[in-house]
Formats: sequence, C-alpha cells, structure tokens
Amino acid sequence: MPDDIGTPGDIGTRDGLRARRRAGVGLGFALALVLAAVLLTALPDDREGGGRCAPRTVRSWAEHSALTDEFARYGDDGTRTDDWTGGDGTHSVRLPDGRVLWLFSDTFLGRVHAPPNPAGESVAWRDTATPLVRNSAVLMSGSGRLLSTLPAPLFPDPAPGQWRWPVAARVEARSPGSAEQVVRVLLWRRAQGGAPWIYGVPVATEVATLSLPDLRPEGVTTVLDQRSVRDPARRVLFGTTAVDAGEWAYVFGGNDAQAASRPVSEAYVARVPRGRLGAAGAWEYWDGARWTVRGRPAPVLGDGRRTGVGSAFTVVRDGPTHVLFTMAAGAAGLTTVTSYWSCSPTGPWHGPAAGFTPPLPGDGTAAYNPQAHEALGGGGGAAGGLVLSYDVNRLDADAAAAQHHLSRNVSLYRPRFVSLRLAPG
Repeated sequence: MPDDIGTPGDIGTRDGLRARRRAGVGLGFALALVLAAVLLTALPDDREGGGRCAPRTVRSWAEHSALTDEFARYGDDGTRTDDWTGGDGTHSVRLPDGRVLWLFSDTFLGRVHAPPNPAGESVAWRDTATPLVRNSAVLMSGSGRLLSTLPAPLFPDPAPGQWRWPVAARVEARSPGSAEQVVRVLLWRRAQGGAPWIYGVPVATEVATLSLPDLRPEGVTTVLDQRSVRDPARRVLFGTTAVDAGEWAYVFGGNDAQAASRPVSEAYVARVPRGRLGAAGAWEYWDGARWTVRGRPAPVLGDGRRTGVGSAFTVVRDGPTHVLFTMAAGAAGLTTVTSYWSCSPTGPWHGPAAGFTPPLPGDGTAAYNPQAHEALGGGGGAAGGLVLSYDVNRLDADAAAAQHHLSRNVSLYRPRFVSLRLAPG
C-alpha cells in the first residue's frame, strides 16, 4: 500500500525545501533539520483542542498465540452443545469484577466435531445445520480463561427481517452521580436487503443496557435513526470503536459507501459526555466545522479512493495521539492492516502508514474488522503492547459455499490476535 498520501515525512521534506530557498543552502539545511524535528515531534492541531502530538505508526507486531488458542480451545470443546463455536465482529469490555465480556455479531452455536472432517481433512468441523444467531456474548475470567456463553442471541431481533450486531461497549454509572454501574453496548440495527446489501441495510444506532453483575438485558434505546436517509450508502452507524478523552467519549462510525466490497468507506465521529451513552439527547455529531445535535454528520476520513476505512475499524490513544487501524484500501484490504494518526478525533487524519499482513488460515481467506482490546491492558507504547484482533472468513460470493467452508473448517470463523508496539512515525 503506498504511504505517500500526506505522510509526516512528506511534510518535513516540503518545509525543508522552502527553508533552503529562503535562507541559502548551508544555513537553510540546518534550519530544515530543526523544522523537521519540530514537525515530527509536536505537530499542532486545529480541531477540537487537539493541541500537540507526535505521529505514531506500528513499530513491530507479533502473533498473540495464547489468545487465538484460547478461543480455539473453547470453541472446540465438545462437552457443550449450546455455546459459542465461532463468530465475527469481535469486541470486548472489562467488567468491574475483573471478568471480560466478549461480544460477537453473527455466531455459530452447537457442537464441534473432532477431525477428520467429512472431506477427510485433519481439521475440526461442525454440521451444516449448526444454529446461527445474529449476536452473542462470551465471558472470560480475569485470568484469561473463557468460561461460558450467555443465552443467545443476547439482543433479540427488533422486527422480522431485522437484527442487531453489538459493537463497542462501556461500563458506566446507571445515571449521572449514581454509584450503581451498568454495561452500555452500542448496537448496529440492520435489515435484510438485496445486492449489493448482502450484509444488510443500515437502519439505526442503538444502545443496550446490561445489568451488573448478572449481565441481564434491560432495554434498548435508539440513538440515531437513519431510515430518513434515502440512500443506504450515506447512512452512518456509530459504535465501531469508542475513545475516552477528558469529559467526553468519542464514538466513531462509518457508512457503507461500498456495501459489498472492501474500503474505501468514510469515518465519522460523535461525542457523548462520559457516562451518558444511553442518553440519545446527549449525543453530538461532527458536521465538518462544529458539534451539532441535529445536523448531518460529516466524514473526518476518507476520499473514496485511496484513503478511508472499512465498515468496522478501531481507534486508540497513545498519549495525546489518536491512532486508527483499518483494513487497507483496494485489493490489499483483503489481507493488510494499515493505520492513520491524528492529534484530535475530528482530524485531520494523516496516512495511511505502511501496513502489516497478519497470518491467515490458508488460501482464499480474508482478514477484516481489526479491533483493539483495551480490556486486555496495555497501550501501543506500553510494556505490554496493544492487543488487536482481526476476523477471518472465506472469499465466497455464494452464501451456500461460504456456509459449507465455515462448517468444514471451524478455524475460519474465529478471532485471531496480534500484539502491536507503536513508535514515532
């Protein structure tokens, strides 16, 4: 993936050339070095009080085999017949008692059979009649062992032909000032549609409330209904990721500008006072110039060609710098994770940086939905590194063929994990 689209190195080079023209070759060259150092270590931002921050990019990455293997162990356990055996849309949140709640979109339940599979291959497999639900939740102990699957689907279908996919989640006070805590789960409400909407038509952003510690669903609130937007490609769903900064939670979202393909879609951002995710009237949306309650959200990243995001991406903070991870634009988006950085949630976002290609389970498979897991501790620059998951699936246009492959090889539809370290870009 080319990384020549407004990268920090380009900025420094352009300023260096201007300095040499103004001050002569000798002194100008020294000034250029100073200016480049200032730009690369303290770039000011002109939006949302971004202040100064440093460019960040992936310095190194490695497979996080322990987490990948733990999901394989749990999914392959044949002693249970009503639990998670595979799913995508991987998100997580740490609960006050130390447990981690894992949230998934489309999920296979049931039993996994030991190898060989019906084709004689040495892989675990599931029946083609295995139940598929639209969402699920799995509990992990504080020590990192997966324990149980909550009754699925956790969030019931809102209407015939519609469903809910859970995305980002937060623990917050039940109401401002309350000592009681609940879990707020952002949901994407989608409806069945024809081509190119093979993954459903966007309908609305919702927020569900789960009680603590028993994680009982209490209700769902609609935050942003998009049915009045006639073109489904322009509908925006929020919640693919959320970042806390000061008194605000910044909630990112995207559209389905290319419904049946890989990026490039556009990224958007909303903000909510921390602790008020479930209050629809507290949400504000960036319209390109200011925060507004009722205005139309404007994209903060994506030009429709070489820069942009997949429909699911993730954002983390590394010090004052925001770092966004997404699948790369174009054909590389089937295999390559890339990143952008910014001093502010509203941008400007710089990148894409050079990407990396995580391991895939064989030919004909693709990676998608990279997600950071702060619930597992550590930031990109911290000693423990940043844990990032990605989902894998077959590249089958035919739904029946995809179902066949996912049943024949259960490793295809489970999250995989890497550990990243960030460094100055």
